[in-house]
Amino acid sequence: MVPWPGRSAPLGATYDPVRGGVNVAVFSRRAESVEVCLLDSAGAETNRIGLHERTGHVWHAFLPGVEPGTRYGFRVHGPWDPARGLRFNPAKLLLDPYARAITGGYAGHPASYAHVHTGPGSDDTVRDERDSAPHVPHAVVVDPADASPTGTRPGTAWTDTVLYELHVRGFTRSHPEVPPHQRGTYAGLAHPAVVEYLTGLGVTAVELLPVHHFVSEEHLLRSGRRNYWGYNSIGFFAPHAGYSSAGTLGGQVREFQEMVRTLHAAGLEVILDVVYNHTAEGDETGPTLSFRGLDNVEYYRLRDGRHYADVTGCGNTLDARSPQVIALIADSLRYWVTEMGVDGFRFDLASALIRGPVGADAPDPRAALLTVLAQDPVLADVKLIAEPWDATAAGYLLGGFPPPWAEWNDRYRGCVRDFWRGAPAGVDDLAYRLSGSSDLFAHPGRGPIASVNYVTSHDGFTLRDLVSYTSKRNQANGEDNRDGTDDNRSWNCGEEGETATFGVLVLRERQMRNMLMTLLLSVGTPMLVAGDERARTQRGNNNAYCQDNEISWVDWTPDPTADRLTEFTRTLLALRHAHPVFRQQGFFTGAPIGAHGQPDLEWFTEAGERLTNEDWHDPHRSALGVLLCGDAIHQRGPQGETLTDDSFLLLLNAGAEALAWRMPTTTFATGFVPVLDSDPGHSVDGQTVLAPGETLTLTGRSAVLLRVLGEPDPLIG
Repeated sequence: MVPWPGRSAPLGATYDPVRGGVNVAVFSRRAESVEVCLLDSAGAETNRIGLHERTGHVWHAFLPGVEPGTRYGFRVHGPWDPARGLRFNPAKLLLDPYARAITGGYAGHPASYAHVHTGPGSDDTVRDERDSAPHVPHAVVVDPADASPTGTRPGTAWTDTVLYELHVRGFTRSHPEVPPHQRGTYAGLAHPAVVEYLTGLGVTAVELLPVHHFVSEEHLLRSGRRNYWGYNSIGFFAPHAGYSSAGTLGGQVREFQEMVRTLHAAGLEVILDVVYNHTAEGDETGPTLSFRGLDNVEYYRLRDGRHYADVTGCGNTLDARSPQVIALIADSLRYWVTEMGVDGFRFDLASALIRGPVGADAPDPRAALLTVLAQDPVLADVKLIAEPWDATAAGYLLGGFPPPWAEWNDRYRGCVRDFWRGAPAGVDDLAYRLSGSSDLFAHPGRGPIASVNYVTSHDGFTLRDLVSYTSKRNQANGEDNRDGTDDNRSWNCGEEGETATFGVLVLRERQMRNMLMTLLLSVGTPMLVAGDERARTQRGNNNAYCQDNEISWVDWTPDPTADRLTEFTRTLLALRHAHPVFRQQGFFTGAPIGAHGQPDLEWFTEAGERLTNEDWHDPHRSALGVLLCGDAIHQRGPQGETLTDDSFLLLLNAGAEALAWRMPTTTFATGFVPVLDSDPGHSVDGQTVLAPGETLTLTGRSAVLLRVLGEPDPLIG
């Protein structure tokens, strides 16, 4: 084949049906020459073409006659000088960083390493000359004409958003109504029974654990395990092929788009958990699959020329100060929005992406990457969520990201767990968490919606395990129970692990309801984890990243506890949706807003009195009441109107003993109607009215929500 000159943009392999071929373009600043290799289905090379045109640092050519479905990769020639970070090795077939589809497995074969690899601790300075092509994944040419429209975006406002974190494979892998060949796939997630469940539950957005193409780490492959969560990306434009039911090369692209279209039609947004902070190539002793062989110095942070600066805990850190890395990330995000239809992104270890120079690398909220994303018109209307830390103490930046970013609020997680397990922490911090975390997010341009409130996530105990285990049980991971956090802030309710003791089971169910009720009635953006509403257990494993089995999959087996908890979650989400008082855009001030001077927010003790300074600083206080006034919501309606709502009183009792809670008499209320009780043994008819000064018995470790009745009495308060 005689290549034509082609173009330097766009990067990647772009099929042109008019000219009858593919334009190929790849970046490498330090390469001496670059070749593109075409391969057959067995990974054998059928053609090798030099990219003799170079524009700036982009090598390019047009390949006439090459069709969609063709497998390809790059070989890059240049110096082998690991001491200076130069690790070019043309024996290694490299993935296109801009590949739209990837096929083929990765099993950790020694030939996939650019250095002579004999196992952990191998000398990374001796170049390996074996061909890696049969042992590494391959890029696939995709025809843009095969694209499937992704539908009209729901455009859900942040104030109305409820995130539902799920794993594409694990969510439907055991679902009885999904056809077997679609279970654990994009098509499975789009199945009518699954979509009906999601919409019926009341969530507004699915937040998918990583779907960028990923591979498993060597230590997992050696032990017969594999990476299940997917935080080991190698293709930032390619949907993970393992989640596709399509039987054709590149079919995963269309299947993903069809999934998005179906979810959009149901009013559900799609948020991607994206891992731009590191890649699957690991440290300097890891495999050479793409970036390391293309231009190691350009893509990775190096601390001494040879070794990687690792602030991710995964062996390497992408250098997001590099213009090429910034372009890669921005191009990837735009692609997933414009071509794949997604509605937002959650950035794993986001602090790693805004580091300064190595050696003076504190996170910088004014980093170049944030500036680039902030001015991008394509990304202006999508949701951006930061995990505001990395693997180092210096990377902890909760509350430090600029608008319009939202952030995972681990302070919320720890505080709510501590309160309900009975830790002597008092209620002052809890009050901030319930009301939107103004201590963290009250900066210009930010509000309560910037706080992504959660009690559990994929990383850690499930909700059921949080109330069933005091200690982790990670032996199945093969790391002698050393992996996973020991700071679980959990309580087993009296017995460790699974039990048949009736009283323990009753308490555990109530504790799960307590935390769901707290989460979904707090001001901020709530996030649920798939299966928590069904009391899913991981048998005490709090780091199930390598468990692609029943430990991680959602269990759809009918179960009375799961059914009750699911219905309770539906009720909570319907209540939240119906009442904007729980979905406020602005922070509370404590100032009068009602017609008779009632404040927007008040805090009460079980005696029906406002908390004193002594109460706020009492570490043993385990009860708190909060009254949210609906007379003037801190946001406006679609036509600029002032929103009003019912007022509500939320009572939380984390103590072991029942409380006779006295209804406040110092407020505008004339009555209180219980509408929700976390104790499933208490019936709530929504009609019983308690007068001010009357008492309500709260079960030990329970929560009750009451609707406030009546016009304010000007003689009270």
